Formats: sequence, structure tokens, C-alpha cells
Amino acid sequence: MYKEEDFLQLSGIQHFAFCRRQWALAYIELQWQENVRTVEGKLMHLKAHDASAVEKRGDCIISRAMPIQSRELGISGECDIVEFHRSDEGISLTGRSGLYQVVPVEYKRGRPKVTDVDTLQLTAQALCLEERCFAVRFPGDIFIMVRQGAEQRWRSVKNCVIKQRQCFWKCMSITAAAIHPV
Repeated sequence: MYKEEDFLQLSGIQHFAFCRRQWALAYIELQWQENVRTVEGKLMHLKAHDASAVEKRGDCIISRAMPIQSRELGISGECDIVEFHRSDEGISLTGRSGLYQVVPVEYKRGRPKVTDVDTLQLTAQALCLEERCFAVRFPGDIFIMVRQGAEQRWRSVKNCVIKQRQCFWKCMSITAAAIHPV
């Protein structure tokens, strides 16, 4: 179990897997420079991070900016969106009838990556939600926004449980070693 002051930021997992130097500059040295892509990403996330905007679409309840953490993993952060899909299996929600499947959704700007760097962050979110006693559809969805003239949007469903957990644990052990050398 980790103490809260030793938690790593969930958002840093993708940065670490993509480029360790970039991660160290942003999360250890606290040197971050905004650019066009990062500003566009922040603007895209504005609605996703509006915690007051809870909505219902048919049998789906959408929760935004859900804070999550895992004492076991030593990570904390915020899910862009967590969807609760009414289902025959799942969890019960206070004040709602029926059962719901929990689906974390991560917003990304740009093209889908050929590597698993974006999926690692989503996997970490799913593990945090699991620790919170939610039955999660593992690991969730990545909502990718692409700008090519007119804006296109689509979902990329990721569901490689064992592979993603292994990649996540490898990334976390390397990250922890970088921050807390023995």
C-alpha cells in the first residue's frame, strides 16, 4: 500500500510509456511547455472534465471528471468519463434500479496510436475502478478526436485484458523504480 503523497499521476502513465524523458521533464522537473497540440487537447477535454455535467442517454448514465485512486497501485487521477450501461450483469447504483456495467472512457486528440501507450492509461483507470469495487468492462473505450478539415470522432474499443495488465504492471514497476530508486 502506498501513502497518498507517494501516488503517481494517472495522466503520467501515457507520457512515461511514450517518452521517459518527456515524462521526467513534466512530472519530476515540472517543466512543461504548451504547444498547439496540448492546447487543442485541453480544449477537447473541457466538457469531459465538467464534473457538474451528469447526463443520461437511454440506458447509459454518463459521469464526468470522476476522481479515482488506487492505494494498492499508488496512482491517482481523474477519469475523463465513466459510463454506466444498464445490463443484466454489473453493479447496482444508489437511487437507480437495475444493474450497470462500468466503462471508463478516455479522450485523446489525434490519430489512434499503433502502440498501447494510450491504452495503458485506460487500463490504470479500469484497475482503480475495480479496486473501488466496480465490475468494469475491461479496460474500456478510447474516444479519439481527429481534425482533418471537418472534425471526425470515433471510438476505439480496447479489450485485451491480460496483455494490458502485463504492460501496465511493467510500466508501473519501471516508473516506480525511476522515482524511488533502491
